[in-house]
Amino acid sequence: MPLRLYNTLSNTLEDFIPIHSDEVKMYTCGPTVYHYVHIGNFRTFIFQDILRRYLVYKGYRITHAMNITDVEDKIISNARAQGLSISDYTRKYEDAFFEDMNALRIQRPEIMPRATEHIDEMLDLVSSLQEKGHTYEREGSTYFRISSFDQYGRLSGVQVDEESTFGQVDEDEYSKENPRDFVLWKGHRDEEESWDSPFGEGRPGWHLECSAMSMKYLGETFDIHCGGVDLVFPHHENEIAQSEGATGKPFVNYWVHGAHLIVEGQKMSKSLGNFYTLRDLLDKGYNPLALRLLLSSVHYRKQLNFTFDGVSQAQSAIQRGNDFLLRMGEVTEDGPASAVVERIVEKASAGFEAAMDDDLNTSAALASVFELVREINTLFDSQNLNSGDRDSVLGFFKKANTVFDVFNLEKEALEDQEILELIEERNKARGNKDFKRSDEIRDMLQKKGIVLEDGKEGTRWKRRI
Repeated sequence: MPLRLYNTLSNTLEDFIPIHSDEVKMYTCGPTVYHYVHIGNFRTFIFQDILRRYLVYKGYRITHAMNITDVEDKIISNARAQGLSISDYTRKYEDAFFEDMNALRIQRPEIMPRATEHIDEMLDLVSSLQEKGHTYEREGSTYFRISSFDQYGRLSGVQVDEESTFGQVDEDEYSKENPRDFVLWKGHRDEEESWDSPFGEGRPGWHLECSAMSMKYLGETFDIHCGGVDLVFPHHENEIAQSEGATGKPFVNYWVHGAHLIVEGQKMSKSLGNFYTLRDLLDKGYNPLALRLLLSSVHYRKQLNFTFDGVSQAQSAIQRGNDFLLRMGEVTEDGPASAVVERIVEKASAGFEAAMDDDLNTSAALASVFELVREINTLFDSQNLNSGDRDSVLGFFKKANTVFDVFNLEKEALEDQEILELIEERNKARGNKDFKRSDEIRDMLQKKGIVLEDGKEGTRWKRRI
């Protein structure tokens, strides 16, 4: 079954057909590194990660580029206020973003270009637009004339006609209600860092960066461009205008946009006290994998209501999955997989793939995973399973986890032996009435997130998430 994606450009679900049959080239709008990234942005980054991972699951090779915006109005203002250069100011937040990606298990794209390192490519793009008559200059800045591109508004539905009033706005932030000519190269202002150019000293406009970098690394036409729904207009609309205005070719075949989140039923804002960065939540003791599961549990095109009760439920769901994996890992009896287990696994696998092929329906895909957990646990309660059953079940679980990556399958496999050796040492200490050593081992394992349960049949252990 082919993957179907909702293409904002056509406003329809479409079969995904890449330009090259075995390779996908994808661009995702990355962070603007003026502060720590908030959870609304991470909802978008996680949906993009899920898409990337599922494309690999489907057998495609991926070339994925994500930009780092390290020059724009907020960055310049904040850096100047702190007496820092742009690079000194932004590196702190860029490094923090990479740390947050690691905490949330967001795979790093193959290419992560910084805007400040691609000024030449941006200037080449402006020159090409100038040659084709799409630009004009005003007070030291160079603008894109929207009326020169007759397909403007195709992505967002914004209507442009001869009666539209266009103004020139140098700021990087725009009002969605007022389509207007946009700045490509911003003339130099006092105390701002700037670059020499054929258009005068200045710096690039925000929209210019993504077009120049995506086309450098992915080509003039590529497969997928992702971002939050807030970027449809003006940012992505302007990307299309300047890219296609320069090349005369289609820029992107599939535009995929994720919806916003709200927090406890309200728009996230600092004034309401419900504005959270990932670091805010980690400082409160929340597990990053529970946050990853919650942020990926609702279809990417539906608004997600972020609640702390939802985080707790996600944490319990991961624990339920990890307890199940522990139970399956205890199966040692040799034998082939039974017909009933094979049917359960086949049904779960078919449900998982059908859901993901249906425009990344993550909620239905996760339901297939946890329905398998329920059915296998019920079967386990009534009969013994063997190694074939175990391998069949774990094979599905591991494959599904390559997409969601919230269960610690690989980590557990690497550390099991060490844990078992410590439990054996603890049991010997208890047998020798060396309770001090026994307690030391228990405490050490607890610090590593390992919970021990002593019973008549011996000591069991599980991971606490």
